[in-house]
Amino acid sequence: MNTLQLHATYRFLLLLAVATTANFSHATDATLRVDCGQPGHEVSDRLIGVFLEDINFGADGGLNAELVKNGSFEFPPYQLGWSAIGEAKLSAGRDAPASAGNPTFLRIEGQTPGEAGVSNEGFRGMGVRDGEKYAFSMLARTTAGREVPVTVRLVSQGGETLAEFSTTVEGSAWRPVTADLSPTATDAKAHLDVLMNSEGPLDVDLVSLCPHDTWKGRPHGLRKDLVQKLADLKPAFFRFPGGCIVEGSELRYRYQWKSTIGPRSERRPLVNRWNTEFRHRLTPDYYQSFDIGFYEYFQLAEDLGAEPLPILNCGMACQFNTGELVPMDELDPYIQDALDLIEFANGPADSRWGAIRAAMGHPEPFGMKLLGVGNEQWGPDYFERYERFAAVLQQAHPEIELISTSGPFPSGKHFDFAWPILKQLNVPIVDEHCYAMPDWFLREATRYDNYDRSGPQVFMGEYAAQSVAIASPNNRNTLRCAIAEAAFLTGIERNSDVVVMSAYAPLMAHVDAWQWTPDLIWFDNLSSYATPNYYVQQMFSLHRGDVVLPVEIDDSRPARQPGGQIGIGTFGTAAEFRDLTVTSGDQLLFDAANLDDVTKLAIEGGEWSLGDGTIRQQAARGNSRALIGDTRWGDCTIRLKVRKHARRGGIRILSRCSPSGSHMEWIIGGGGNSDHTLMAHMASHSDTPNVVDQVQGSLDADQWHDVRVELEGTQVRCYLDGRLVHEASVPAPATDHLYASATLMQESGETIVKVVNPTGEPATVELVLDGLEDGKKRCRVITLTGSPEKFNTIESPQTIRPQESEMEASGNNFEYEFPANSLTVIRVGSK
Repeated sequence: MNTLQLHATYRFLLLLAVATTANFSHATDATLRVDCGQPGHEVSDRLIGVFLEDINFGADGGLNAELVKNGSFEFPPYQLGWSAIGEAKLSAGRDAPASAGNPTFLRIEGQTPGEAGVSNEGFRGMGVRDGEKYAFSMLARTTAGREVPVTVRLVSQGGETLAEFSTTVEGSAWRPVTADLSPTATDAKAHLDVLMNSEGPLDVDLVSLCPHDTWKGRPHGLRKDLVQKLADLKPAFFRFPGGCIVEGSELRYRYQWKSTIGPRSERRPLVNRWNTEFRHRLTPDYYQSFDIGFYEYFQLAEDLGAEPLPILNCGMACQFNTGELVPMDELDPYIQDALDLIEFANGPADSRWGAIRAAMGHPEPFGMKLLGVGNEQWGPDYFERYERFAAVLQQAHPEIELISTSGPFPSGKHFDFAWPILKQLNVPIVDEHCYAMPDWFLREATRYDNYDRSGPQVFMGEYAAQSVAIASPNNRNTLRCAIAEAAFLTGIERNSDVVVMSAYAPLMAHVDAWQWTPDLIWFDNLSSYATPNYYVQQMFSLHRGDVVLPVEIDDSRPARQPGGQIGIGTFGTAAEFRDLTVTSGDQLLFDAANLDDVTKLAIEGGEWSLGDGTIRQQAARGNSRALIGDTRWGDCTIRLKVRKHARRGGIRILSRCSPSGSHMEWIIGGGGNSDHTLMAHMASHSDTPNVVDQVQGSLDADQWHDVRVELEGTQVRCYLDGRLVHEASVPAPATDHLYASATLMQESGETIVKVVNPTGEPATVELVLDGLEDGKKRCRVITLTGSPEKFNTIESPQTIRPQESEMEASGNNFEYEFPANSLTVIRVGSK
C-alpha cells in the first residue's frame, strides 16, 4: 500500500470554509497566483529518481538479503566475519578448491573429539523472524574415507538455539549441503554456527543463509521491505553503483562491472571504498561481495519501472584520495568496458555480452538509454578523458545519452572551470552535486531560473541538506532539512526544461553500520523506516504533473533579519572560556555563571567540561564548537575571556547561528597563529568563498584574552583585548517566506499546486487560479508538517509523515492556511 494511503482517516476531513475574493475574513500574508490557462513546458518524466551506492551497508547487509558475511572466505583476511567455537583450529585452504574463481575455503580442525566449529556474526547480527523459512546452503567435504557429523545452528543473541539441523559430510569431493531453517523466535542479532562432532577436518565454502521471503520471491534475492520503499517512490530512473565507489581510492579498487556478473560463486570481493574513509566511522569489515552486481541492478531498475543509469570509471581514482590517472595511451580498455556494457544491457542474446545476460535469465534487452562517464571528477585531466569516451561512444551508440559532471560542488573554481567546457563539448546532461546546510537549498530555489536553455541539460545527481554540518556524524534527517529540500525541488520542477533529473543521496543506511548521515531510508536487521526527506521525494514524484504552470508569489512580509545563537569553539588546540555573557541593551540574555551542566550546550566535536565557572574544551586536535542560546536572538553583544593551550591552534567565536545553518565565525589566531579571520557562512556549501575580513595577528598561548563581538543589524564588530579587529556589514541570506510550483495533469485536468512554508509560523495565503472554470472545486490535500527538529527513528518511524485530507474550494480564488514548516500538495479538481 502506498505510504500516503495509510492515513485514510484524514482523507475525508472537510477543512474550514474558504472565502471568495470579495469576502476574506482577515488579511493574508501572501498571494499565490497560478496561471492555469497558460501551460508552459513539459515536466521532465525523469525528474525524480533514486541513486544507490554501497555505503552505510546499503548493499551487503542491507538491500542484499544474504545474512552471512564473507560466506566465500575471499575477504582479506579470509576469517573476517567468522570466529572459532570451542577448540577449533581455523585455516585458509586453497588446495583443490570447489571453483577456480573462488580459490579460498575454510578448513576446520578439532583439537580433541567433541564439538568444535565456527560462528558467523552476520552484518551487525542476523535478523530472523519467528516461523519464517531461511535457506541454508554450503559446500563441504572432509578427507577420503572419513565421515564428519555436522550440525548447523541458528542462535539468538542470548545464546538460545532458534533452529538447527544435522547431517553427515562424507569423503573428499565437494558436495552441497542444504536445508531450511525456521527459527522459533524473532531476533535482530542472531548468529549462525557450523559445528562438527569430530576432529575433522571439515572444509566449507560458499556458506549462505537467506530468507525465502525476498523481493518477488527470487532465491538469494533482495530484502523485500527495502525494495518496497523504493517502489513506493515510483522513481523515474535508478543510478548505480556510485558515487565515489566507482572511482576507488586507487584505481585497483575501482568498481569493475564485468567482475560483478555471472555466477555469484565466481564474483571476487573487493574492499569497499567507505571501509576506512571516515575516522569517526571506521568500518574495517566493509567489503563488496558483489552479490548485487550489474545484472541485479538492471533487473531492479526494471522491477521499479525506472530507467537504468550506470556510472563507469573514466580512468581516474577519487580525487579526494590519490587522484591516480590512467595514462591516455592506456585508456582504451576503459572505453571498451563502456562499449561492452551497452552490449550487455541492450545487445541481442546471441552477441558476446548479450549472451551472458541471457544466460543469467534475461534474454530481452534492458533498454538502457543513459550512461555516466565518471562520477564527480574535475579539472583538465577529466575532460581530456571524457572527450575520448564521448568521441567513441557517440559514434558507436548515438542512442545513448552521456552524462558528464561539473565536479563535487555546485559553484567555485572547479564548477566554473567545468561549465564552459561542458557547453563547448555539447554534453547532453551535466551531473551537479551539493551537500549543504538548509539555507543553501532555500536560497537556491531560484538557481535554475536563468540557466542557459540552449546548453546542456542538468542532472542534480546528489544532494541533501545537512542539519549540523557537512559530513558531520551528528546530522539527522530532520523535518527542517526536508522542507528546505522541498523548496529547492519547487525550483527544479519549475525549471524542468533544463533540470531534467534529480536524486537525493545517499539512499540507504544501516542504523548500526553507517558512515554518512543523513540518508533517505534507514534500517536495522529486521525493519526500516522512511525519513521526512523520503516523503518529500515521494510527494514530488507521485504528484508530478505533465506541464508546468506559471506561478507568481506576492509576499509583503519583511525580509529575514540577521540573528541566531552564539557559540564558542576551537581548532587544533585545547582552550578555556570564562566570564561569558550575552546582552541586548540592558537585558542579560545569557550568563555562563548560571550554567550548571555543559551538556546543555549544543556540542559538535571536542571534549567539553565545566568547572569553577570555566568552560573547557580539552581535545588538542580537530575542530569543535558549542552553541548557546536562542535562535531568535537578534542584536546583542558577546563578551568573554579566552585562553588557548597550543601556540598554533585557534579560537572560534560564532554568532548569528540560524537553525538552517547560516552563521558568522570569527577565527582568532588562525593560519598557524598568524591571522584573525571573520567568515560569513551564509547559505554556503563546502566550496563557498566566505572570508569577510582577514588581518595579521596572533594569540598568545596560556594567557587570558578579552573578546567582544557586537552585533547590530547587519553590522558586526570584533574586538580583541579592547582593540577593534574587524568591522563589516553582513546581511542575512536572501531566502523567501514561501516557495511554490504548479503543474497540470493533462488527462484528468487537475491542477497540482505545491507550496512550501519553511518558516516557524503558519502562513495565510490567497490562492488565485486564473484560467479555470468558475465554480466550486473539490481538492485533495497532502501535507507534511511538524516540529522542524523532529526526525523518524526505528522506534518511532512515523513521527513525521504525510497526512491526506479533502476540502472544497468555493471558487478560483480562496484562502488557505499553510502550516509552519510544511510542504503541501493541493490537487485541484481531483476526481
